[in-house]
Amino acid sequence: MRNPDSLPPKANEDTPQGLAFALTAYVMWGFLPLYMKLLSHISPAEVVTHRILWSLPIAAVVLIILRRTDALREALRSPRMLAMGCVTAALISINWGIYVYAIATGNALAASLGYYINPLFSVFLAAVFLGERPSRAQMVAIALAALAVLVIAVEAGQVPWVALALTLSWGFYALAKKSLPIGPNQGFLLEVLILLIPALGYFAYLTSTGQSHFSLDFDRDSWLLIGCGLVTAVPLMIYANGAKLLRLSTIGVLQYIAPTMIFLVAVFVFDEPFGRARMIAFPMIWLALIIYTTSMLRQMRQARADVG
Repeated sequence: MRNPDSLPPKANEDTPQGLAFALTAYVMWGFLPLYMKLLSHISPAEVVTHRILWSLPIAAVVLIILRRTDALREALRSPRMLAMGCVTAALISINWGIYVYAIATGNALAASLGYYINPLFSVFLAAVFLGERPSRAQMVAIALAALAVLVIAVEAGQVPWVALALTLSWGFYALAKKSLPIGPNQGFLLEVLILLIPALGYFAYLTSTGQSHFSLDFDRDSWLLIGCGLVTAVPLMIYANGAKLLRLSTIGVLQYIAPTMIFLVAVFVFDEPFGRARMIAFPMIWLALIIYTTSMLRQMRQARADVG
């Protein structure tokens, strides 16, 4: 894996290497529910614990190979950076826990809905916290998404909290990540280092009380838990490399691959019920995303034309 920080700057253009990296990452995320379903008999907290524990050596080895540990050492010596890292670490661990819970409890469709809504929620957050003004088309898209959530809530008689919790945790994570002034690979390692102490503490508790599914006999559960590090760290780092080599508009379109695959897995593999409310709500979400993406591409074309 090449060091994204050492790559020559591109003139806002897509590259085959970047496209390959991004597609690989999104497809891996799309298939992730199949892996997490194998762990559905294990509590989400224990699964997240092993996602942290086994991601750490992978992330550390990658940074050592890339020789990009200087920024990490600076971050560890900075109270401000550590505080910001604690925020992003808390948010990503919450997101992981809710996602694992969703797959284990037959709510993969809710997970796909949450990640579909996320780009629109990010526009809302940018307007509230960063002072960015959404276009009229983006406002229409946000309203459609909100209405789709309302349709599901009315039909179910309760708020679709799994979808909304995934949207909120990932949206605020992405917003906080913007304020973390180190590379994505370094930032990820910083987060798992911060989470290491509570993860080790919980692992020790499970082991001492005989509740741990991890064994030094390395049975099936143990290997699956070790694999959590691979399925967590590898896609994130591949994506980090790809994002450096693609236009923002391309990333904006590609980001729908993962929730679409999760949707298809939920319906055709997990056989989750796709009732009347979802038959109304999901097309509304897809329409909202078409409106949002079209508006985004138009704005970016106009910006390039103005620069030219």
